[in-house]
Amino acid sequence: MTARILVVDDAPNLVDLLRTVLEFHGFTVHAATSAAGAVEAASAYRPDLILLDVMLPDGDGMDVCRRLRAAGSDAAIVFLTARDARADEVAGLAYGGDDWITKPFDMDVLLARVRAVLRRARAAPPERDPTLRYADLELHPDTLEVRRAGREVRLSPTELRLLRYFLENPGRVLSRAQIYRAVWEYELDAGSNVVDTYVGYLRRKLDPLGPPLLVTHRGFGYALRAARP
Repeated sequence: MTARILVVDDAPNLVDLLRTVLEFHGFTVHAATSAAGAVEAASAYRPDLILLDVMLPDGDGMDVCRRLRAAGSDAAIVFLTARDARADEVAGLAYGGDDWITKPFDMDVLLARVRAVLRRARAAPPERDPTLRYADLELHPDTLEVRRAGREVRLSPTELRLLRYFLENPGRVLSRAQIYRAVWEYELDAGSNVVDTYVGYLRRKLDPLGPPLLVTHRGFGYALRAARP
């Protein structure tokens, strides 16, 4: 099935270029030039993926992302921005974004990122996939429900993928590069702290419900491991 992509940017030349390239590669493309237009188009058009500029004439792309997630949108969101600070990237992912591309960008890189994000978004769990469990933590792949000690834990799509990777590799020490490659599907940039940030998000949601399960191995990475008595 052809993926539907919504391009949100107030630069007409860039919108035209992205439309031309994406349509050439088989995508169906719709465009919006403002924050208000992005929210309206996302509701009417129901895209599979949104290429979302951060700086829009009537608002902030991160706020658009937050509003779409609050409204229940499950479209993959890739931020396009001239901002290159790590804090901005982490904030964008925390708001519910799936990826972050800094302008100016290589079009081949953008296409590769778009395809990788769409693969992740479309990946369906196999039929009769058993519940993943470790200690009092469980993830139901068919419904994407997460429970700890019987209590529901609400996770973002990226947090779910990260937790699933840990549950599929219990006890193993996983490097940051391994985690990034498995969850984000491309190589970890030097100096990136995205993995550490998302492990922190999981800890803040899981640790209040029981003993810590995500163990830091300094200089190596992380492991899903119950504390030894």
